Amino acid sequence: MKKRKINGYLMAGLIITGIMLLITLIGVFVTPYNPTAMNAAQKMKPPSFAHLFGTDKFGRDIFSRVLKGASTTISIALSTIAIGAALGTVIGAVTGYFGGLADDTLMRINDTITAFPSILLALVIISLLGPGRRINVILALGIVFTPSFARVMRTQYASLREVNYVTSARLMGAGAARILFVHMLPNTLHVLLPALTIGFNNAVLAEASMSFLGIGVRPPESSLGYMLSEAQGVFAAAPWYAVTTGLFIALTVFGAGLIGEGLQKADKGI
Repeated sequence: MKKRKINGYLMAGLIITGIMLLITLIGVFVTPYNPTAMNAAQKMKPPSFAHLFGTDKFGRDIFSRVLKGASTTISIALSTIAIGAALGTVIGAVTGYFGGLADDTLMRINDTITAFPSILLALVIISLLGPGRRINVILALGIVFTPSFARVMRTQYASLREVNYVTSARLMGAGAARILFVHMLPNTLHVLLPALTIGFNNAVLAEASMSFLGIGVRPPESSLGYMLSEAQGVFAAAPWYAVTTGLFIALTVFGAGLIGEGLQKADKGI
């Protein structure tokens, strides 16, 4: 019997991402210290057994703040991708399956949104909705990420609309919604799942960038991007603040990226 080749990328990605998500989930419920508690006697302390990531200029425990900030960043990224993938799948399904006027209209709108740099478009949307609120960041990024999913799914649905099982379902009187989301959707997952991992990475980086610029979430909420902005001002005196926060972002993105690479290799049989 031929042994099945182990997908190293996928395994490594699942392990790294699993650890990061577990740490973040734990941080939602419990942290070593109160993330917002200030202690002047402990300010700017380097990493130690008492404070694994050191303390900031207000004496707050950075590890506790990273746990809380990560939960904010990751929850925003997951919500963003859920919105973008859901809307993009519906748009891609309708345009790819029906074609015609629906395809022309929705794809022109899609192309118009794509023509703008994603971060710039998100900035415009947030400026209209109002900065500083988590829901506004999620809505803005969800709209920004919808076109990429729509284009990917449109291509897949267009390639499947004339295959035998779709034609058979149509002849048997199945409705369009059933054909699109019961018969066809499962056969697009080999493309959708890698797209989700790429989208998640982009959403994490986008949220971090926006919070770094001061237009994402604001105190008392904290995110990894906002913490990097704080760390920039004290980098010379407390480099551990930026290093540990940036490392958490990098590992989260790296793990999800490995999963996406592993899924693509699995689909190609590599």
